[in-house]
Amino acid sequence: MKLIIARGPLRDLLRWTQCALLLCGVSLIAWCGYVLADAWKFQRTGQRQVESFLIARTGAPASVNHSPPPASGGLLGRLDIPRLGISVIVVEGTGSKTLRRAAGHISGTALPGQRGNIGISGHRDTFFRPLRNIRRDDVITVATLDGLYSYRVMSTTIVSPSDVSVLNPGGTETLTLVTCYPFYLVGAAPGRFIVRAERIL
Repeated sequence: MKLIIARGPLRDLLRWTQCALLLCGVSLIAWCGYVLADAWKFQRTGQRQVESFLIARTGAPASVNHSPPPASGGLLGRLDIPRLGISVIVVEGTGSKTLRRAAGHISGTALPGQRGNIGISGHRDTFFRPLRNIRRDDVITVATLDGLYSYRVMSTTIVSPSDVSVLNPGGTETLTLVTCYPFYLVGAAPGRFIVRAERIL
């Protein structure tokens, strides 16, 4: 059945509503395109920087004198989980713009190569989505200006967003990855998926 609306205020309102919805749809598509392109460009630039300092350090042992922590938004290094195909640039901080473009080092936690707990956060619907398939004994590497550090996954767990005890420092070199959970939920996530790994090299 076809609904015919006579000319008048109602028809004009419907026409303007249709135009507004179309404009909103185009704007959302354009915004998504911008976000994806910006993240891709940021990752490409960061990957080139990491590759250049890895080449410069070829054959050199990890530095004993660690570089100072980068400023907020500054490049920390690259995190790789070969079995899952994850290779993501890590920068300092966990602001919304930072996590839109990269994984973020949680300020106040240890840095790679330091004793303590290194916290790295990423979005479940972008860079850290493959973490849903992580397994015990998977190897995680973090490349920084000071060297290459390797960690073995020991456990995974799900906690509430308010449970920050997972970032407590310990007596060993530990890496903790944090992302929202469940992975496929649309909207605010009720939990956090935690990956705990210990340094092996």
